[in-house]
Amino acid sequence: MEISERRKRWKKINILTPEKLALAHFVLEEIRAGSDVMRALRTHPLEGGEGYLTKAALVAAYNQMVASGSIEPDRVLLEKIRMKPMRTLSGVTTVTVLTKAYPCPGKCIFCPTDVRMPKSYLPDEPGAMRALEHQFDPYEQVHARIRALENLGHPTDKIELLILGGTWSSYRRDYQEWFVKRCFDAMNGSHHDTHEDHGEEPERMSVDSAVNLSEVQAINETTSHRNVGLVIETRPDEINPDEIRWLRHLGVTKVQMGAQSFDDHILEINKRGHDVESTRKATALLRAAGFKIVLHWMPNLLGATPQSDHADFAKMWTDFCPDEIKIYPNQLLANAELYEYWKRGEFHPYTTQELIDLIADIKPTIPRYCRVNRVIRDIPGNNVVEGNTRTSLRQDIQSEMKKRGAICQCVRCREVRGKSVDSDTLRMDDLIYQAGTTEEHFISFVTPDDGLAGFIRLSLPAKDSMLTGMSDLDGAALIREVHVYGQSLAVGAEQTGAAQHLGLGTRLLEEADKVARTNGFSRMAVISAIGTRHYYLDRGFERGEYYLVKRI
Repeated sequence: MEISERRKRWKKINILTPEKLALAHFVLEEIRAGSDVMRALRTHPLEGGEGYLTKAALVAAYNQMVASGSIEPDRVLLEKIRMKPMRTLSGVTTVTVLTKAYPCPGKCIFCPTDVRMPKSYLPDEPGAMRALEHQFDPYEQVHARIRALENLGHPTDKIELLILGGTWSSYRRDYQEWFVKRCFDAMNGSHHDTHEDHGEEPERMSVDSAVNLSEVQAINETTSHRNVGLVIETRPDEINPDEIRWLRHLGVTKVQMGAQSFDDHILEINKRGHDVESTRKATALLRAAGFKIVLHWMPNLLGATPQSDHADFAKMWTDFCPDEIKIYPNQLLANAELYEYWKRGEFHPYTTQELIDLIADIKPTIPRYCRVNRVIRDIPGNNVVEGNTRTSLRQDIQSEMKKRGAICQCVRCREVRGKSVDSDTLRMDDLIYQAGTTEEHFISFVTPDDGLAGFIRLSLPAKDSMLTGMSDLDGAALIREVHVYGQSLAVGAEQTGAAQHLGLGTRLLEEADKVARTNGFSRMAVISAIGTRHYYLDRGFERGEYYLVKRI
C-alpha cells in the first residue's frame, strides 16, 4: 500500500463520529475505574463490523471531551491511554524535521544517494517519509508533528527541535535562517500563508523581505510550544569560530557530528574527507562554546574488523568525550559507492550476530556521563543488500548483555523516566573527567538504585583552552546542559514525585556555582535554548550577546 494511502486510511479510522465519541466516553470511564486499556477497547467493538476504537481515537476523544467540559482533566487517565509514552519520558518532546536535498561536500563511499533526499537519507525512513510528504517545508513539518504528538496524548510545551538532512553547514545561510525561522513560526503558532514573503524560501523571496529571526525567538520565550533545544548535524571540518558564532545566532544548542572513525587510514579509504585531528579540534571548539556534543560512530566501515572497531571505540573516551553518541553500523546499500567494492569482493558486512556481539562488548565501557541515543539507523531492511536488516538491534543487544550479566551505565540506561522520585533519598554525585584541556563536571542526582533523576554539565576551561572569540565566555565557567527527567509535563503542571518538580534544577545550578567558585571562577555562562531563557533569567542570569551570564 502506498504511503499516502496508508495515511488516508489511518485518518479515516480515527475520525470521531458522534457514535465513536459516545463509545469512547464509555470506554474511558471503564479505564478510569481500573480496566486494562486494550481489554476495554477490545470488549467494545464498533458497530457494523468496523473493528475497534484505536488508542489515537481514544486520546482524541479525551481531548475533545476535556475541551468541551464534559469531563474533567485527569492526568492519571491520560497517562494510561497515551500512545508511545517513551517518546516524552526523557522530559522533552522531540520534533524532527529534514532540510531539502542539497549538494554535500562529502564523498563518503558508504553514504546512499537519492536525488529526492538530502545526502545519506532514504525516502522510506520514518522521519524522511514525513518530510517528503510535506515537501520539506519546515513550517508544515513542525506544525504537523506537534499536532500528531498532541493527538497521541503527548505534551508539547517543551520541544527539542532536531534538524536533520546531511551537512547543515553546507547549506546557504539565508536558507538556514529562513528554515529555522519557519520552524519557530510553527512552534509559536504563527499564521501560515504561503503567499506571504515570510513563507517562501530565500530563492523566491523579494529583496525587501528580510528574515527577522530575533523577533520569532523573542516570541518563543513565552509561547505555548517553547524550544528547549535546537540540534543540527554537520561535519567536523565545517566547525570554526565563525561557524559557532552563526550557530548561536540561530539558537543552536547541540551539534551532531559524524566522527565515524578515529583511525586516519579508515577515514581515508572510505573517502570521508577529513582526519581525526579535525574531529578533535571541532569537538574542543564546540565544548569551549558550550554546545552539547553528539558524535556518530560507524563500525564495519571498509577496512575495519570487529577487533579493530573494539579498539577504535575506546579512543572516543580520550580527548573527545562526547556527551551523547549514535552508533550507526555501516549498512550496505545499492545506491552507495561501497556497493561496487562489495561486488568486487573487497567489502564484507558484519552479520547480525557479529554486530550484537561487538556492541554488547563495548556498551558496558561507555562512561556514566554519556548518553547512547541510537545503536542502529531506521533504514528499512528492504534497502539492505547484505548484512544486518534488524532495526530492533538495541533490544537484541540488551538481551545479549542480560545473558552475560553485563550492565550499561550510560545516561539513557539510568534515566528515571516516569518513575516517582523521593527527594530525601537522592544523593548528589560529581563525576569529574578531563576532555582535552577542559575539566568536566557531570553533577547528578542519583536514586538509591542508581537511577538518574537529573544532571548538569559544567565545563571548567583551562587558561590555554581553545578560544571561541565570544566575549560572553571570557574567563567564565560554562553550563552546557541542565536536564531533569520524568514524563514531559506542561509548564506549571505538578506531578507528585516527578523529578521535574522537586526543584532539582535549581539545586544543580547552586552546586555548579559552588564548584566553579572553588576552582577560582567568578563568572558563569550558560548556553540557553530560546525557550529556557526565562528559567535562567529568574535564577540570576542576565542577557549577554549569545549566552546568559552572571557573577558568582
